[in-house]
Amino acid sequence: MTATRLPAAVGATINVDIGGTFTDCFVRAADGRVAVVKTPTTGYRLAVGFMRALKQAAAELSTDVESLLRDTAEIRYSTTVAMNTLLQRLGPTLALITTEGFSDVLEIGRGASWTDSASNDEVRNVARIEKPVPLVRTDMTVGVRERIDSFGEIVRPLDREHFLGQLRTMVDKGARGFVVSLLFSYLNPVHEREIRDLIHSEYPESYLGAMPIMLSSDVLPKRWEYTRTNTTVLNAYLHQAMWEELAGMNDELRDHGYTRGIMMVHNTGGMAEVYRTSAVETFNGGPVAGLIGSAAIGGDLGFNNVIVADMGGTSFDIGMVVHGRTRFYQFKPVIDRYWVDMSVLETRSIGAGGGSIASVNTALGDRLEVGPRGAGSMPGPACYGLGGTEPTVTDADVVLGYIDPDHYFGGELTLRRELAERAIREHVADPLGIDVVEAAARIRSLVDANMADVITREALLRGSHPADFTLFVYGGAGPLHAVGVGRRLRSPQIVVFPYSPVFCAFGSSTMPVAHIYEISLRIDLLAAGTQAPLTDLEAFNHIVDELRARAEKDLSGEGYDPRLATYILELDTKYGGQIHSHRFTSPVLELRDEDDVRAVYSQFEKEYAAFFSDVNVFPAGGVEIHNFVLRAEMPQPEWSVPRFPTEPGASAEAARVGTREAWFADSGFVDTPVYDREMLSPGVRLDGPALVRSRYTTSVVEPAYTLRVDERRNLIIAASERNPS
Repeated sequence: MTATRLPAAVGATINVDIGGTFTDCFVRAADGRVAVVKTPTTGYRLAVGFMRALKQAAAELSTDVESLLRDTAEIRYSTTVAMNTLLQRLGPTLALITTEGFSDVLEIGRGASWTDSASNDEVRNVARIEKPVPLVRTDMTVGVRERIDSFGEIVRPLDREHFLGQLRTMVDKGARGFVVSLLFSYLNPVHEREIRDLIHSEYPESYLGAMPIMLSSDVLPKRWEYTRTNTTVLNAYLHQAMWEELAGMNDELRDHGYTRGIMMVHNTGGMAEVYRTSAVETFNGGPVAGLIGSAAIGGDLGFNNVIVADMGGTSFDIGMVVHGRTRFYQFKPVIDRYWVDMSVLETRSIGAGGGSIASVNTALGDRLEVGPRGAGSMPGPACYGLGGTEPTVTDADVVLGYIDPDHYFGGELTLRRELAERAIREHVADPLGIDVVEAAARIRSLVDANMADVITREALLRGSHPADFTLFVYGGAGPLHAVGVGRRLRSPQIVVFPYSPVFCAFGSSTMPVAHIYEISLRIDLLAAGTQAPLTDLEAFNHIVDELRARAEKDLSGEGYDPRLATYILELDTKYGGQIHSHRFTSPVLELRDEDDVRAVYSQFEKEYAAFFSDVNVFPAGGVEIHNFVLRAEMPQPEWSVPRFPTEPGASAEAARVGTREAWFADSGFVDTPVYDREMLSPGVRLDGPALVRSRYTTSVVEPAYTLRVDERRNLIIAASERNPS
């Protein structure tokens, strides 16, 4: 993509999103120019693909890597390494240290832990479904003699000699990391810290190396020992892979003269320096960056209600922006099959990408299925000619004429249509007794329907209808399938951005430096029965001050002035007698008097009533605060998407580069005009069928749809009857 210009920032920013198939790079130079790059992900060593993308971006900006890095203020990084490590179960052997009598916390789980992250079909098949297999072996879990009660008081001191005996046994069994999760440690972490000191004294770093020691009171100081333990175990399990990847990345950057830090994108909606990031916070960071970017650009474009759809090579990720807000946390966040207790922004992912493999399930009556298995970047789809033999969505798009085999990745990779046809014929067409074109059309239709179905379910669960939302489509494969999905959703309009192929990397460029701190403590805001307001204001303020002190320490350590930060307090609160709490934003950071207490309750009641209806408001039962969540956010430099002059009556003919036979449901193969996206001027309108190609993707405009180019060079696609040209 030719470098374009955006408003100047303070130094360059390099934004990288490493996916399962492609590594996306969005560079905003200090003078406002932008470079957009996609390179295949190098799974054997991610730093290789990262540096390839960086070198290509530097070339597009007419400079070299060393000069670009010298002018770079920040590198912002999201990655799937945590996801891949977990899916492949490549983490180290861990030892879990719990309170004696509670060492089976992961084995027992919770009553319905077998349903965590299970599909409806799996839940119905009760005879076969199983609980999640703990990431820590049963023989590597030990209970220590200690006890802290529910008020944080020491009931039984730690038996140090007993623990040291167990520690030596765990090391002899091959422990390469330790997780410490004791009862009520979120109220008093003294015993967890004592255990950490004992491990360090018994096995110094020079003896066994840098084995991670994760304390639940550090990782997640919240109640509910199952989710607290799960979260801490996951953090330790993913730590080594993250450390190795980032160490390799850091070495490459240092060799090219970069001396600043790397900012990691968090699934909480913010980002922080790598040394202040927990591995578990990076899980699903890319899709969250895309969601944040969609909210930012949606506000700039005047779209407050948006469904975001990211179709890459491996997965399809969705999210929602409602009234300009993305602050929808997952009610029960599950990573893989493990329930955690984190403030994770809500996105949904399914195995539906360009590399998703199509197959015929003979056990279910020759049913066509697409995904969740994917071909990855190596060997990739059959049409890549790199050894893949199974048909993918990309192969179907090639057979149907949507992808130009000679212009894939701007001509850097030539696709082989005959290999795509062979794979579809052998694995789909012949088993179903149909021809190759019909098989390809069914693959495409099925994956579009799967994506539309998951969007519809997510929207309806939030009390919304997808037809009321603008559809933002991005990812390398997203624009190819935008109309197929949007038609099923009855989307009023579909938006494809100039940076759609690398939109998650672009999204990270809009994200603030932000930390989230959480802690559990029950405080009665209103007393049950009397509804008397809280009088011990210091208990409330002490917690906020503690969280704020942690935030200021971290921000200062990253080189920021914490006095410039914005602090937002959210409270997990419920009426007495209820099971689940509701999170809302407090109007004040500290309580000075009874009026502040009333103001906090008033805000809770307002948001609670809006979410659950007025009939469920019940102050007579009392109001209980159970968790405090403080978000510390640094101000971002102002930016906006540039506007370009609009040419009334502009013609698309100057951008037309030829025709290609493409298949459409009502007409079969037709000669379809092909346009170069870079040459389409703002103000251009054209009718489908049409193909708009760019370096990393192609936008398909189906018959009965129109496309217009707005003043920001976005492609706006809508049904002809709703938006006549």
